[in-house]
Amino acid sequence: MIDDARWWEMRAAASGAARSYTCPFCGERLHAGMEHVLLKPEGDSSRRRHAHVTCFAEARRDGRLPTVDEWRRATREADEQRQRGDGGDPERGADAR
Repeated sequence: MIDDARWWEMRAAASGAARSYTCPFCGERLHAGMEHVLLKPEGDSSRRRHAHVTCFAEARRDGRLPTVDEWRRATREADEQRQRGDGGDPERGADAR
């Protein structure tokens, strides 16, 4: 299970330690030395998770792991839509101005 977070910090990792982790997406084990991705919800190292590269890629493709820049952009766009009064309604779109 992956933590609920507005954005994620992520980087490639490979552990040389004799530890194994459980991928939060598929529940399978990541064994020592296996290439994987380190995920930190909202940059919080105390809540970090280790995930398979393929599981991570699928979650990114599905939009489940936004970066801080993506989250800021989406927040800014939503604020701009509210200020314009269209509330993000696709029916109104750019023609509503």
